[in-house]
Amino acid sequence: MTKTILITGATDGIGLLTAKNLAAEGHTILLHGRSAEKLEAAARQVGGDPETFRADLSRPSEVRALVEAVLSRHDRLDVLINNAGVYKTPQTHTPEGLDVRFMVNTIAPYLLTRQLLPIIPARGRVVNLSSAAQAPVDVRAMRGQRTLDDMGAYAQSKLAITIWTREIAKEHPDGPVFIAVNPGSLLASKMVKEGFGVAGNDLQIGADILRRTALSDAFSDASGKYFDNDSGGFASPRAGALDPQSVADVMSAIKEAAEVTARE
Repeated sequence: MTKTILITGATDGIGLLTAKNLAAEGHTILLHGRSAEKLEAAARQVGGDPETFRADLSRPSEVRALVEAVLSRHDRLDVLINNAGVYKTPQTHTPEGLDVRFMVNTIAPYLLTRQLLPIIPARGRVVNLSSAAQAPVDVRAMRGQRTLDDMGAYAQSKLAITIWTREIAKEHPDGPVFIAVNPGSLLASKMVKEGFGVAGNDLQIGADILRRTALSDAFSDASGKYFDNDSGGFASPRAGALDPQSVADVMSAIKEAAEVTARE
């Protein structure tokens, strides 16, 4: 059965390749990107008449507009793939004072998921892009009260999205399925090339696991789990995701940031 699938950050890298693969199977693809020009180019590459949605996920008003645009066109979303992410950025804080890396990699996906849940069926899935790079979260940094270097912010934001994936799954035991996935280390994305100066590994490695987590029956009972594609199986996330106090602190900061952005 064909699915309706929204992929954020789908104008290049793993997101674009995943969209192409899923469109080739006949699924209805909703492409998100920050640039209208890149979205047009991506739509041509994907084929199959995908819908396009432009939004800067570092801006709360545009996150809300993205939600409203999706809801205005669809009453069912089978899969949400929160793929968009940022590693290096010249401007590290949003106008609201939040760290851009946390906003794009952690908070915006949380807002999107929360606000789109009413149209995601119990058998639907939310796939969150985590990473092998995970580090204990400094909630002061998430709140914009401390500036981190690029890797520190990225790694902490990826543990934070893994944490809320686990926690939101507990809130919805009857579905949908929420999965955090490390698609593979140092894949040949623009982020890896710019951030690490290496060509990277085959992007298809990441696209294949995103397709599997989105559609395969093997993941139908994996809600709240973290899949590490480097090891090829489910794994425990890094320190902090299993400590009750750390989890509580991170979730409090995420919800606080979501409330702040909702008012902007």
